[in-house]
Amino acid sequence: MWLDFLSEKRHNRGMEAGVRELRDNLSRYLSIVRDGHDVTVTDHGKAVARLVPLDQPRTIDRLISEGLISPPVHQKRPRTAPPVRGSGTVSDLVAEQRR
Repeated sequence: MWLDFLSEKRHNRGMEAGVRELRDNLSRYLSIVRDGHDVTVTDHGKAVARLVPLDQPRTIDRLISEGLISPPVHQKRPRTAPPVRGSGTVSDLVAEQRR
C-alpha cells in the first residue's frame, strides 16, 4: 500500500505527502530525502512546506552563483522598535484602559 502511494505521488524530482502521512511514515520520507528527492508537505491538499536534502545548495545561493541575481550590497539591519515609556505599573495601565 505504501509503495502504491509513492508511485502515485511521484512527480518531477519530488513527491507530496500530507501531514498525517508524513507523521506516520517520517522515517521513510527522510530516507527518500536522503536519496536526493524533494518532499512537498501538504495540509488539506495545499502545499505548506518542502523537505529538501541538505547537501544541495539553497536556491538563492544557486541563483547567485549562476549570476541570475546579485547578493545584497548591505547586510540587513535588525528592526528595533522604540522603547515604550510609561508611568506606573502594567496592572495600573491595563485597569486604566478598561475604564
